[in-house]
Amino acid sequence: MKLNVPYRLDDIASIIGCQYIGNPAHQVTGINEIHLVESGDIVFVDHPKYYEKALNSAATTIIIDKETNCPEGKALIISANPFDDFNALTRHFAPKLGPKTDSVDQDIIYPNVYIGHNVHIGKNVRIYPGASILDGTRIHDNVIIGANSVIGHDAFYYKKTNGKYNAMHSCGNVIIEEGVEIGALCTIDRGVTGITTIGRGTKIDNQVHVGHDTVIGQDCLIAAGVAIAGCVVIEDRVVIWGQVGIASSIKIGEGAIILAQSGVMKELEAGKTYFGSPCGEVKEKFRELVALRSLPDFMQGKK
Repeated sequence: MKLNVPYRLDDIASIIGCQYIGNPAHQVTGINEIHLVESGDIVFVDHPKYYEKALNSAATTIIIDKETNCPEGKALIISANPFDDFNALTRHFAPKLGPKTDSVDQDIIYPNVYIGHNVHIGKNVRIYPGASILDGTRIHDNVIIGANSVIGHDAFYYKKTNGKYNAMHSCGNVIIEEGVEIGALCTIDRGVTGITTIGRGTKIDNQVHVGHDTVIGQDCLIAAGVAIAGCVVIEDRVVIWGQVGIASSIKIGEGAIILAQSGVMKELEAGKTYFGSPCGEVKEKFRELVALRSLPDFMQGKK
């Protein structure tokens, strides 16, 4: 992000209440994360592993949590919490704006949002254009719902009779607990007769599907393209990376990590990292991949 006009180092530091090392008149012309920085930009670093990368990057101003030698031609801003202060700067220079036109409530709901019957929406909720909040949904405080997401659609639940599929009537609902963030184009189905729940503080990326009666715990992180079937229990602080598929009626233990493009067919224990399809503990699956790569040479040797 480029700033409209250059800012002095001392002015930038005063915005976030931090001390600095460098010329007070040092110029800041942009704010970027490490993969995009160029001369004039601010970047942040908050882990010793990445100090050198940040200090030697094209960025000329570094928000850092440790006093260190300042590279020539650069400046440092000393912060106890570089991530938070970087966020404070981006919010200062590029604040979130409300909708341009009138809506149900300009503070929370953008145009073209559909709200069904018996819906409860808490305080400080932001719902972006095109989202549909269907009957019986309860959204707690401080929730964000991305554009074109659908919350509370009927369950994908059918019985085959005489060669035809007949839907079970969905009369459950969805509860989105406090502090949840849901990306764009997500679908969260209502319970058949129960409740589909997204736990407090959980963050869900774009294009994620959550099936009926699934319960997702607190402070989980779910990346784009994940598909979760019905009646799944995901305990607290689980991390699920992109394009993971999870079969119905299984449990994923607290703190588990599931790597990208894995297929989860059975219960996963807490606190372990998993990969592959069918999913297994990551070290075991990587050993299997190594063995598989050596198989052609092994077979040729047997001949």
